[in-house]
Amino acid sequence: MTDYRTVNRATWDERAPAHAASPDYAFARFVDDPAFLSDVVRFDAPRLGDLTGLRAVHLQCHIGTDTISLDRLGARITGLDFSGASLAQARSLATKVDAEVDFVESDVYDAPGVLEPGGFDLVYTGVGALCWLPDIRRWAQVVSALLRPGGRLFLRDGHPMLGTLADARDDGLLVVEYPYFERPEPLVWDQDGTYVETDVTFTHTVTHSWNHGLGEIVTALLDAGLELTMLEEHDSAPWDAMPGWTVRDEHGEWRLRDSPWRLAQTFTLQARKRA
Repeated sequence: MTDYRTVNRATWDERAPAHAASPDYAFARFVDDPAFLSDVVRFDAPRLGDLTGLRAVHLQCHIGTDTISLDRLGARITGLDFSGASLAQARSLATKVDAEVDFVESDVYDAPGVLEPGGFDLVYTGVGALCWLPDIRRWAQVVSALLRPGGRLFLRDGHPMLGTLADARDDGLLVVEYPYFERPEPLVWDQDGTYVETDVTFTHTVTHSWNHGLGEIVTALLDAGLELTMLEEHDSAPWDAMPGWTVRDEHGEWRLRDSPWRLAQTFTLQARKRA
């Protein structure tokens, strides 16, 4: 089987320029307004608390808008991603806005070998990251390796229940079709679009992804030496996960138009490394 990283990296490399040019990532607003934050980090900010002076790393940072937003909240931030094309866009934006952010090209599983083990007060992982990783326990070990004793993980991501659902149906039913729990084999998708507004036609269309149950994520972190300090589930997501069924609220989040309390779309988890 073709290595999943090769397949997925080709997809992200091709989409990085289109994402940077899309109004959904709002590069122009970052340049025009020194106080502007990404929608994702604006949602996270009340739970993140004061980041002033914290040494932080953003794993799977893509084109850096959330990373630069964390810098604007006062963190001394490093962004890490396996896509060189994505990091080229991130570095370009950081230069334009005078953000002091280090960007490091690496697979997330190799992060302890390219960053300082035990050197971080905060590990941040944003929406849409974990599904690209085949082994959640290995990811939790990476988080633990990077954190200093007493340091914390902040994770907001797509809820694993959302990942199980079939496409929106005419009858209005939410139907479970895909695995909730982590499976050895990936879900293989062939899709020629992307999740932002763009007119670009893509040639790299295949991706490999995995779902991870909420219990699997929590247990992996506990076994890696972290203590859970927060777990919240949200009925909204910062992207339109179910087109045609959702409406956008005043905060830029998407939720079901009909009875949104039926579905957790994202969750926020915080955990602290035991001393």
